[in-house]
Amino acid sequence: MAETIISSRTKVVRIGPDLPFTIIGERINPTGRKKLAAEMAAGDFSRVICDATAQVEAGAHMLDVNAGIPLADEPAILAETIRLVQSVVEVPLSIDSSVVAALARGLEAYEGKALVNSVTGEEERLEAVLPLVKKHNAAVIGISNDETGISEDPDVRFAVAKKIVERAMDYGIPREDVLIDPLVMPIGAVRYAGRQVFHIVGRCRDELGVNTCCGASNVSFGLPNRGPLNATFLAMAIGAGLSSAITNPLEPAIRQAILAADVMTGNDENCLNWIAASRTGDGDGGDPEGAGRPERRERRIRRRG
Repeated sequence: MAETIISSRTKVVRIGPDLPFTIIGERINPTGRKKLAAEMAAGDFSRVICDATAQVEAGAHMLDVNAGIPLADEPAILAETIRLVQSVVEVPLSIDSSVVAALARGLEAYEGKALVNSVTGEEERLEAVLPLVKKHNAAVIGISNDETGISEDPDVRFAVAKKIVERAMDYGIPREDVLIDPLVMPIGAVRYAGRQVFHIVGRCRDELGVNTCCGASNVSFGLPNRGPLNATFLAMAIGAGLSSAITNPLEPAIRQAILAADVMTGNDENCLNWIAASRTGDGDGGDPEGAGRPERRERRIRRRG
């Protein structure tokens, strides 16, 4: 199974089944963020820049960039956002829009090999987006729904994924440049949403030979205490073969779950990433209150005596 390669001007990210999990930061998205939407529409990108740097500092390997603001000039805002983000961070970007004109402007502004988010299995969408992906030598996220909507049958969603991969190859886009999004549904509304995703991810890896990506935060939508739910879902999805996700790297539970999952799947060679994160406190290396330190053990023994 081949690696998916995404790049900026100066940095390359490789996504694959035998590589550490790829975190795509989700926060440059005005959906549900009224202040960010208003600022971006007014040409104020200060919060965007803060979000970009904070996510990279927290461990994001890539950033998703969305400018979907109602009644605003989305193509122009998306292009400007991409230029600004690329001026302050080195990581590659996922260009996120449902508007084809915005994707086109974003790809024109981007320096490197971008990830396009996204294309669905709808014929009109395939015919509009895939030529853009090919023209700009980009990679693309294929979302497993089509004209019939989102099926709760994972095998139906897999069939849509297979169609997207085949159509991309018809346009000259190799399968390694297609990441399938199995569509994460809210677990509070769809009881077996997690199982559905794990099933589709496994089939994409084993039968289609493609890498996978998802919007992980959707799984906990509408539920309280979302961080642990998102983190547990991601760890289980990584075990099922998920290669990357658009998620929040600022959430400690998520970072720790991903690091731990990489260890358990053998994708963190010699546990080096886990050890490095534990030394800085990011990984919480399983040593609560320094219990493993000799001086702490000595003090505890004395107190017991």
